[in-house]
Amino acid sequence: MKKYILIYNPVAGDAKFKSRLDEVVEYLQVSDGIVLPFRTRYQEDIRPFIRQIKEIGADGLIVSGGDGTVHQVINAMLIEDVDIPVGIIPSGTCNDFSSHVSFDKNLSRCLSAVTGGRWRMVDVGKVNEEYFLNVASAGLLTSVAHSVDASLKNTVGRLAYYFKGLGQLPNFRSLHVKITADGQVFDGDILLFLVMNSGIVGSFPSLAPEARIDDGKLDLLIINKCSIPELMGLFISLFSGRHILSKHIRNLQAKELYIECDEPVDSDLDGEQGPLLPLAISTVTKKLKVFQLS
Repeated sequence: MKKYILIYNPVAGDAKFKSRLDEVVEYLQVSDGIVLPFRTRYQEDIRPFIRQIKEIGADGLIVSGGDGTVHQVINAMLIEDVDIPVGIIPSGTCNDFSSHVSFDKNLSRCLSAVTGGRWRMVDVGKVNEEYFLNVASAGLLTSVAHSVDASLKNTVGRLAYYFKGLGQLPNFRSLHVKITADGQVFDGDILLFLVMNSGIVGSFPSLAPEARIDDGKLDLLIINKCSIPELMGLFISLFSGRHILSKHIRNLQAKELYIECDEPVDSDLDGEQGPLLPLAISTVTKKLKVFQLS
């Protein structure tokens, strides 16, 4: 009989996953498995739990939540050196990494990947002493995830982020940054940068078409300073799912980046508040095991 750990966020997204717990238990039992569930109550309770399960010898860990919950679990696993495959049941407002690896909100499909037992090694990013699985960013829109009202997110989903972000536009000013990427240097005024592992951010699938989660590289997207009408045109392209080709956009791939700013600026890691700039960012190649669909 295989042993699985389930960590779930009861308030993620529409907060409906908790009503399907019995369905999860039944599926795993029918598949000759047993599950130990853990309900997150606050951000700091995940790492102590991860530390306690090290001796269980579990065959896999299942996470149900959004990108932030997955971020917290992955960081706890890597810091505590828990080396077991991870499966994701996406139940948050945005589920970017799970979308990239083809996990959707079909519960049976997600669980079949776990019980199927096939997994792959994927890269993670490291920022200073913290890890990210999908994206590190700063600038316009990156603080939105921390300020959007939870009830609004649960009502209108990821549109809540867009509404909040559009409201920031008239008052946002550019940042002067210096970015060193594998020896290349960019120095200038920007509105936003994204350092991506999967290439899907905010449910937009075309921000980095060349991105791969096992290529040993991270994909950098910079939006240079531009006028609000020009920026709105870029957003329209984003909303329509088109890859952006613009003089205001810079794309490149790198293994290591160092990002400095003239002023203290918060970063965002997978939807969670990250450290202040400067950021030393690197790729940790094939660091994490992730279940994959048969």
